[in-house]
Amino acid sequence: MDFAIRQMETSDKDVVLGMIKDFYSSDAISTSGSMELFNSNFENCTNNSPYLKGFIFENNGEIFGYSMLAKTFSTEFGKFCIWFEELYLKPEYRGFGVAPRFIDYVRKLNPDAIFKLEVVRKNSHAIKVYEKMGFSKVDYLQMKLI
Repeated sequence: MDFAIRQMETSDKDVVLGMIKDFYSSDAISTSGSMELFNSNFENCTNNSPYLKGFIFENNGEIFGYSMLAKTFSTEFGKFCIWFEELYLKPEYRGFGVAPRFIDYVRKLNPDAIFKLEVVRKNSHAIKVYEKMGFSKVDYLQMKLI
């Protein structure tokens, strides 16, 4: 499938917010989020934040997916870390190699970075896709304090 990858723009807001709502109501994530959070994340993706970038997947003018990437530094590996925070495709666009192509695109943009992502354990399809691309499981327990 032929498609374009581009940076998220403010004019994408309505379409992206709809996809974010779908993402957060799916089994791919274990929290429900809120419109306040969705709007804040979108704004950070489109306001030149040094920490969060948003990308759009588009086919013949139709936006069919998005991704958000967060940038941190890994002291464990001594280099910048790019986190694939969210990667969402409308159901009818899944299985066409969009995720692998996007991850390759990001790797070429950031050749000296380490790449990480989170996936819920029950999302076996996504786990298989990521493992096929070379991602490996890490033996860490993630914890949070909010």
